[in-house]
Amino acid sequence: MGLLIPRYSLMAELNSIERVLCVLDRKIPDRVPHFEWMVDRNVRMVLCPDAKDPLEFYDQMDWDAVVADTIYQKEQVGEGRWLSEWGFVTQETPEEHGIEVESPIKTLADFKKYVPPDPRERDRFAAIEDALLRYGDRRAVIVHLNDVFSLPRYLMGMQDLLMAVVTEPVLVRGLVEMSVDINLELAEEVANRGVKIVYTGDDFAYNKGPLMSPQHFRDLFFPGFKRAIQGFKDLGLYVIKHTDGNIWPIIDMIIDSGIDCLDPIDPQGGMHLGEVKARYGDRIALKGNIDCAHLLTFGTQAEVIEATKAALKEGMPGGGYILSSSNSIHSAVIPENYAAMVAAVKEFGSYA
Repeated sequence: MGLLIPRYSLMAELNSIERVLCVLDRKIPDRVPHFEWMVDRNVRMVLCPDAKDPLEFYDQMDWDAVVADTIYQKEQVGEGRWLSEWGFVTQETPEEHGIEVESPIKTLADFKKYVPPDPRERDRFAAIEDALLRYGDRRAVIVHLNDVFSLPRYLMGMQDLLMAVVTEPVLVRGLVEMSVDINLELAEEVANRGVKIVYTGDDFAYNKGPLMSPQHFRDLFFPGFKRAIQGFKDLGLYVIKHTDGNIWPIIDMIIDSGIDCLDPIDPQGGMHLGEVKARYGDRIALKGNIDCAHLLTFGTQAEVIEATKAALKEGMPGGGYILSSSNSIHSAVIPENYAAMVAAVKEFGSYA
């Protein structure tokens, strides 16, 4: 039996903005919406070769939302290496995002001297303004921000940050508070521009569990995380929280922060959509979770369609569900498999 949540509207059809907001209110829309955080250029080129940029791809694929990001300047400092305004260096990868290989903060003394980029710099919001201008009257515009883990990771590097969780808690707390302060300023700017939804992409876990102990998460990260989420909410923003991996040991804290939606309910991390729906579907909406690591990469279109139907069966009852991949549409995803998933959610995701 599905959750007993009232129907949002008796309209025959909602527009994309209404549909996404309906789901974030944990109500029943006309059909299940779909969008992704990222689709690799190789997949985009196969499916929509005349799309001039990612936003046009989202539009041609008839997503219910378009995703935009703040802009930080970078300069090339080596073969495939780029120095960010933040002071960390990333190395290009086969994907559209790099991986940090050099970071500016090693010690508390480094942190005390560190000056972050101005979050309110005017050009920082150009891509968001472009998305609002081009599609904001007919598709939900969602802005990618951070909460408490990604910026500290970029500024220290993953290994050093996780070591500092144990050896330098004062440093970690300082980085967390800086991340929250900056992202609340960014959130105020995007809210002032008319954005209604943000998502935070900070991953807290890997397949076997959280990246730190639940107690370290509670002591060092959760206070800042809750402050960030509540700050976003105070600005009138809906918040979708993204984190991969097995988050069972910390999921209650994540939900207690006040998020509106949890993504992607990672099947590779042992997160089962039906179980999360049964436990928490009366408090949050859910987004996910078609396996992009194996199924979309190595499976058949028929298998993708069946998996999409199974996810709809688990996620749809009572509303509050967005169907998407279990992370993103990366470079190894078979384009036709992704197209099959999109077609399936449109065919089988109706509440009519």
